[in-house]
Amino acid sequence: MAGPVPMFTAVTSSSRQLLLLLRCISFAKMAQVRISAEGIRFSTEEGSAMEAFIFLEKAFFSSYTYRPPPPSSSQDDAPATPIFEINLTSLLETLSIFTLSDPNAAKKPGEYDSFAAHRLNRHAGINAFSHQALGMSGICRFTYEGDGSPLGIHMSESGVTTTCDLTTYGADSTEEIPFDREAIALKTIMRSSVLLEAISELSSMNPTSLAILASPSSRSTSSNLSLQASGALGSLAVDFTTDPSSDAPLLETFHCPSRVNATFKFSLIKSAQRAMGAANKVSMRLDEEGVLSLQFLVEVEAGSAGGEGVAFVDFRVVPLVEGEAEGINGLDGESTDEE
Repeated sequence: MAGPVPMFTAVTSSSRQLLLLLRCISFAKMAQVRISAEGIRFSTEEGSAMEAFIFLEKAFFSSYTYRPPPPSSSQDDAPATPIFEINLTSLLETLSIFTLSDPNAAKKPGEYDSFAAHRLNRHAGINAFSHQALGMSGICRFTYEGDGSPLGIHMSESGVTTTCDLTTYGADSTEEIPFDREAIALKTIMRSSVLLEAISELSSMNPTSLAILASPSSRSTSSNLSLQASGALGSLAVDFTTDPSSDAPLLETFHCPSRVNATFKFSLIKSAQRAMGAANKVSMRLDEEGVLSLQFLVEVEAGSAGGEGVAFVDFRVVPLVEGEAEGINGLDGESTDEE
């Protein structure tokens, strides 16, 4: 006798691409999942200070079926979008079953040398999502029957099949960190490897805060951007200038109407290193409230439905208010009896 028809099913032959994308936001143990007719969204957060999310359009999958649940009360009510939480660590372990042998695969996010991996791939002439890096792709099928049911994962490759049911937990529809796209104080696009190299260099000082400073162009100087890291060991800065005469400028686009200065907790920015290593380009934006948006463009293979062959990994970070940066810098290096 046939079982109930699942509310959601999706099949992909790019399970390793999905694994690498989800690792970009694996700084948290739990992830919120939101399913819709347009695609599936995974998001993680660090308190109210940072959030990251990946939206996979249905074109990413070779097949995608979504049957919305019935209205909660009357026919006039729109169907509730399924939202639940899963253990992201367990999902990554499941997807990594068929991952090629890689000493980095078992490392925790904080131990992953994304900069070294990027340089290795670059010198080898491949990128993180190329066939050389991924090998043969397995088939991965997701199913979700409805509220309270587990997220089913069925993987097969070379005659080996693995089935896993991940427990789902109730989740409220939380508000995103507000970012005003109509009030942009800074916008720049650069190669993601450039930002990764800068953050890796600044990490050598074991900083606690990162200040983003930008100023508009003038007759005497070109537009410039500076990343300044500070901590108990001192401070270090990486400067970028816009040189229109350069054939390959570091900053492909730069928009800054007036001087900008915003400070963030360095550990939050560092949490995006996996995304920096996987992406081709990054759009860095600051709104007038100082909220930072990092949008990483990652090349992927589109499903049979077509698509643009790209996925976006988004981070939003809340700035430190006046006095907070000095506070965390002053506490850095101090020991307590609790540690």
